[in-house]
Amino acid sequence: MADGILAPPEDRHTMKPSLSMSGTQPWIALEGRPVCCVPKPFIEVERLSLHYGQMPAFHDVTLVINQGCITTLVGPSGCGKTSFLSSLNRLTDLIPECRLSGQIRLDGLDVLAPDTDVIHLRRRVGMVFQKPNPFPLSIRKNLEFPLREHGIRDRTRLSGTIETGLRDVGLWDEVKDRLESPALALSGGQQQRLCMARALVLSPDVLLMDEPCSALDPLSSGVVEDLIVGLRGRYTILIVTHNLAQARRIADYAAFFWIQKGTGRLIETGTAKQIFEEPHDPLTAAYVSGMRG
Repeated sequence: MADGILAPPEDRHTMKPSLSMSGTQPWIALEGRPVCCVPKPFIEVERLSLHYGQMPAFHDVTLVINQGCITTLVGPSGCGKTSFLSSLNRLTDLIPECRLSGQIRLDGLDVLAPDTDVIHLRRRVGMVFQKPNPFPLSIRKNLEFPLREHGIRDRTRLSGTIETGLRDVGLWDEVKDRLESPALALSGGQQQRLCMARALVLSPDVLLMDEPCSALDPLSSGVVEDLIVGLRGRYTILIVTHNLAQARRIADYAAFFWIQKGTGRLIETGTAKQIFEEPHDPLTAAYVSGMRG
């Protein structure tokens, strides 16, 4: 589209990602990147805190996530990044004695309200985990299973949605002749892309990714990075990563977490250019320069 602005997320189902499967997408300097979107708050987090029993994971986080953009969460291990990610679709509900306080609003929806439909919430907010976790089923059934769980039974629709999902992650040409083969027989990188397709077939608004490349070899990691960048503008994406070079390559916005007084704190948030090149907080500057962390 004109002026480097991508189509809004509501048009994502008619778009194809600009995706190179070579894993060699050139790095673009932060100041030279096109605008990812017209900034529009989509997830608004206010004074959010999380405890596991009596142990705090993070405290008093206030953060706005813009629609259609890639936001990376960076910081040292143990500062609450993954816990924060899991709170956004209430996967934390599945952990005994886990308590959340504060507010999360998703496009106006009160995520933490007692009457929020959690199943529908997790359809809107998909998640891809650090380690590829395909079901011990065929490739086809890995994608068919969540669709059937959400009420889609028509075979033509199932087949079309599965093909679209696999094409979106660059897997269709690699697996179209062996859809009945076990998903666990795929390579690690292929398994992670299958898990991404499994989330995308449900047409989420948001994709949460917890260190999606940490268990992959460099080539597979490059392929997944290219895929993520190709999804910019179609989905609102939040990624936890310890790889600062990766965060610089793919992020539109970044949020820096740190441990203070025994709990995770959000220290600074801003555009990727501001966080990595012109940080305001001395802790952020020390971390992104490699002096701390």
